[in-house]
Amino acid sequence: MDSEHPTRQAARAAAEEILRIIYGDDLAGCTVSLDRITGVISSAMTGQAQVDRAIAELNDKAYEAIRLLSTPPADGATLNADELRSLLSDRLDKIQTLANKVIAATKAQNEINAASDESADSIPA
Repeated sequence: MDSEHPTRQAARAAAEEILRIIYGDDLAGCTVSLDRITGVISSAMTGQAQVDRAIAELNDKAYEAIRLLSTPPADGATLNADELRSLLSDRLDKIQTLANKVIAATKAQNEINAASDESADSIPA
């Protein structure tokens, strides 16, 4: 059984394919180490996975916060109109701030992905 991490396995398979595309199936003339190319690909994949996890975690926290902020207060029945208005205003401000943070993080990641896609598209085949 292969104990190599799945990311490393995928990176190695990609490295082998890249070298075959460049040097042919026999890899004749290849002076680059397969492990070196694997490391570069694995590092990129790991970095992207960390970004994906961070955005997923941000979304989870945002949904939990919105759920908590949208739950009526336990003492809501005892609040007068001004106190309730103030409470709702504060909560809506927090929801808006949180939504803006999630939108900004997601937009930034989408821009990074788009730039990466554009640079990959500019590489001649």
